[in-house]
Amino acid sequence: MANYLLIDFGSTFTKLCAVDTEKYEILGTSADFTTVETDINDGYQRALTKLFHKIGKKIEFEQIVACSSAAGGLKMAAIGLVKELTVEAAKRVCLGAGAKVDLVFSHHLNQSEIEQIIEKKIDIILLAGGSDGGNSEAVIHNADKLGKAGIKIPIVYAGNKSAQDRINEIFKEYSMNGHICENVMPAINVLNITSAREKIREIFLKQIIEAKGIKKIESQISQVILPTPSAVLEAAKLLSEGYLDEEGLGEIVVVDIGGATTDLYSICGSSKRSDVIIQGLEEPFAKRTVEGDLGMRYSAPGIVKSLSEREINYINKDKGVDIVNEVNRRYNDVKLLPENTHDEFIDQFLAEMCAYRAMHRHCGRITEVLTPMGKVFNQVGKDLSEVNYVIGTGGVIINSKKQYEILRQTTNILNNPTELRPNDPDFLIDNEYIMAAMGLLSKIKPMVALKIMKKHISHIRSNQYETSK
Repeated sequence: MANYLLIDFGSTFTKLCAVDTEKYEILGTSADFTTVETDINDGYQRALTKLFHKIGKKIEFEQIVACSSAAGGLKMAAIGLVKELTVEAAKRVCLGAGAKVDLVFSHHLNQSEIEQIIEKKIDIILLAGGSDGGNSEAVIHNADKLGKAGIKIPIVYAGNKSAQDRINEIFKEYSMNGHICENVMPAINVLNITSAREKIREIFLKQIIEAKGIKKIESQISQVILPTPSAVLEAAKLLSEGYLDEEGLGEIVVVDIGGATTDLYSICGSSKRSDVIIQGLEEPFAKRTVEGDLGMRYSAPGIVKSLSEREINYINKDKGVDIVNEVNRRYNDVKLLPENTHDEFIDQFLAEMCAYRAMHRHCGRITEVLTPMGKVFNQVGKDLSEVNYVIGTGGVIINSKKQYEILRQTTNILNNPTELRPNDPDFLIDNEYIMAAMGLLSKIKPMVALKIMKKHISHIRSNQYETSK
């Protein structure tokens, strides 16, 4: 038997994908609302019933594997020393592990910041700071502060190795759930994220999924192996790089607009030009950013908060809507689906804003500087200008009648020379919402996952190009 069931317990929807791994075929997909507030099994069973109805019969599975971003996903606090260095390094570890970084603190923690950690119901804390042999006082202070506050959630220490022994003593003194990893920044501007990233994923699998309610159906599935964003990142890497003699697509960007967040994934080198000076931390080849204030339902108010009053007034007048009211309506009813052309219009507009602003934060910047030696260019972040493809996924993109317009927002539509956005990519759509599923499958059968993605992730409908140009 070669049938696999791949599940994504999302913050809004539970999505199922059944595949035949011998025939490299998708047998069927389905979705239903995630019911983490009551019993996550309810939504799962409804989605399973829909899946069998689509397939036309009930089938058995060799393996059932899942990823999860239910209940808001994996929420983390990143704590470092210098904002531009160890704090940024800590953030990248969290994002690479599939987490949403809800809080970021630098230097010495104060009581207000401790209270924020408690109020936000953070799942894991990443405590970093100091290159090896450097500052130890701040990280020791922060660990002690967390211990005295009675923090019992997992804490991953990935800072100055000279402080490891003392940090370990603090963990034991206060009976904390502490874990020691390699320093995320052992030397200035040198990143080492693997150890901490893998520890975070391990904690997620062992502890966090129980808190998210997935433990309730553990007997029905083989395993939960990744947070959903990690699954999508694995799929994007495989699709970009290929596997063995099966070629990938080259450099790509994936845009995933969900109910709670907008995630961007770029799989490409950080620089395309020989005449630039790279500033800041080295960019990873496979990069993920997540915008927790940009989402279609749970985080819809964040879209309005990103606007000035002048912009809100202009939108209301130009679009003929009350954008604040429309956003609040979606926030108060996260299960709301478009019922008419007006609802579709609002969701389209919000999705375009999510795509534009998320790329604004994800892409690199380049500035021209005049020096005594002549003109030079300074670059911060990744250069996405020559990316081959922008791939759209997520319910609002898949269901949009104007997919092209949403994905177009990721490109340099305003001709801003300082933003290193994709210049002229082709647009692809994950119409069956399989990327998270293929990320799961890539950990077991990578060739099958790659061939299915290349077959099912397709170019945008040609008529969208014709009507949009």
